[in-house]
Amino acid sequence: MATSSSRSARPSSSIRKETASMAEIATSWRPRSAWAGIAQPGSFGAKGETGVVATLLDGFGLATLIARPGAAMALSRAVEGRLGIALPEMPRIVSGGAHDAIWAGPDQWLLRAASRDGFQPLLDEFATHAAISDQSDARAAFRLQGPRTRDLLAKGVMLDLHPSAFGVGETAVTSVAYLGVQLWRLADGPDGPVFEIMVARSMAGSFWSWFTAAAAEFGCRVADQD
Repeated sequence: MATSSSRSARPSSSIRKETASMAEIATSWRPRSAWAGIAQPGSFGAKGETGVVATLLDGFGLATLIARPGAAMALSRAVEGRLGIALPEMPRIVSGGAHDAIWAGPDQWLLRAASRDGFQPLLDEFATHAAISDQSDARAAFRLQGPRTRDLLAKGVMLDLHPSAFGVGETAVTSVAYLGVQLWRLADGPDGPVFEIMVARSMAGSFWSWFTAAAAEFGCRVADQD
């Protein structure tokens, strides 16, 4: 019986194969903002005077530091000796220029760096005294300011944020619209109170949906970090 062979397929040896080097693959990756595809600069809501300004924060280094049993004081001394800031013993944020130490629970803190450059080697210096987890890509953060900021937050935060009850530098682990967040108050700006809010990156879309609905009546401007 005669047989026929297909001539439609090219010999495998003649098929050109292109492979990228590991260096090319590595350089093709770019950090993706936690707000990418969710929030973008612009204005929305009521026209006229802007009541709230939301500044998207990006590019920072962030890690959780959980002191090993009996090592909280040693950890605090190590951080202060290296960065010039003491780990707060109460729910507060302590700022030291390029780094912030933020209370996150008993013997637990967030360490934030303005830049990720050299952040991992810095964390390694504290590993003797703490269990450390890099959270730089796990959180979404933004700064809120403007004359209607407290009115906005009152819609979702079950805390009294009046200046007499929640002072500059205080922080709280709480919820907004049933979403876990951590927020802290910074020094007032020329347009009123200033807060920063941090939420799990996986919840950023849900949080932003609440935020845009809640902020619309006040008029909101969204800005990138300078």
